[in-house]
Amino acid sequence: MTLRVAVITPASGNRLAHLHRQRRFLHDAGGDGIEMVRIEAWLDADDPSGFDGAECVHVPPGRYGLRVGAARNAAAAEALALGADLLVFLDVDCLPAPGLLQRYAEAARSRPDGLLCGPVTYLHSVQRPRDPDDLAGLTRPHPGRPNPAAGEIVTAMPTQFDLFWSLSFAVTPSTWARLGGFDERYEGYGAEDTDLGRRARECGIPLLWVGGAHAYHQWHPAGTPPWRHLDDILRNGALFAARWGEWPMRGWIDEFVRAGAVEEHEGGFRRTATAP
Repeated sequence: MTLRVAVITPASGNRLAHLHRQRRFLHDAGGDGIEMVRIEAWLDADDPSGFDGAECVHVPPGRYGLRVGAARNAAAAEALALGADLLVFLDVDCLPAPGLLQRYAEAARSRPDGLLCGPVTYLHSVQRPRDPDDLAGLTRPHPGRPNPAAGEIVTAMPTQFDLFWSLSFAVTPSTWARLGGFDERYEGYGAEDTDLGRRARECGIPLLWVGGAHAYHQWHPAGTPPWRHLDDILRNGALFAARWGEWPMRGWIDEFVRAGAVEEHEGGFRRTATAP
């Protein structure tokens, strides 16, 4: 039986080179038994139509910046209207391994109740693969997350739900409905994926590590800590803390504190008067 798989990518004008490479790699990614539908959720284009045969939705920025969670939700709604059997979310920075869709599809058939996550390799700046066959030799998944053998599915422990990353994951329509999508109050950078992972745990939805469903994050300048996202991290962090009773992204926040840009205030954090 053919499985209709929607690949959902939030896209913006400042990542066009990454998007064009992802499009090329997705071109032949369907495989046996998979009908692929590509949906690009444009975050900053006034008229995103007509891009390379993909279905498009447009979610303009909000008061505080790009609305990535809302864009994923809008694209998922479009995918479901088109009859998708599986939703695969792949950030614009990410390249799919040749077997990514097949591995997610196999996992969804055996565990349709799960939040499915494959390993992610962060490519170096000089690593710019030209062809999907180049990826195997670049594979070195992030050591902070499990990396099961290809074809193996491992259930995450309750303490691992904060390791959920939205840059590459898959869900069936029924599981997506249980999750309720991303919280659209998060705007700009950070915390919307950690919030979704927490809600999965709260709903009793298992987080499943899918061996062999490799994605490769293309390099781009970011900064450690990411200074340009300081206000987003504080605002979204406060929203997350109001719901879950603790702050996310503490590694970065602690670095901001050590740099003198952020201070503790009334159980939370705020910019200091001398913050850049």
